[in-house]
Amino acid sequence: MRTTFIFAAGLLAGVAVQTAIGQGQNRGIVRMNHVGINVQDIEAAATYYTETIGFKEAFRARDEAGNTRLVYLQVSRDSFVELNQAGEGRPAGLGHFGLHVEDVESAAEMFSQAGAEVAEVRHSSTGAVLSNVFDINGVRMELAELPPESDHYKAMDSWGR
Repeated sequence: MRTTFIFAAGLLAGVAVQTAIGQGQNRGIVRMNHVGINVQDIEAAATYYTETIGFKEAFRARDEAGNTRLVYLQVSRDSFVELNQAGEGRPAGLGHFGLHVEDVESAAEMFSQAGAEVAEVRHSSTGAVLSNVFDINGVRMELAELPPESDHYKAMDSWGR
């Protein structure tokens, strides 16, 4: 039931974003890209989503100690579930949703000018350029620019091969 709710929430957010894009709003947003879930046991969750649900593992990112810090699971060519290890400051449950943007600096500026709380742009170890936007309820929306050298772009490019 919880999984169904998470996917329904992601789909609704995706429809809203696609509608806004279709109406010419929020220029520079390419599409809904992923839903981030914080999990108690990242290995058990990755196994569940790959073996039971049937999603393809696209890539993993590790911390300095070599521990898995996130697992990206590919739902379709352009849609992912991002699993993050829950912990202090990161409770288990739905953590954020992500938008693929053409230019993260421009998208962050657009949201900032609209009055949203926007975090600084940073470069991820996966090759993505990221920023976070927080809504009035504290929900985190991750803006992700995905250059060709990013793990995300490579996964999308290899879909169906």
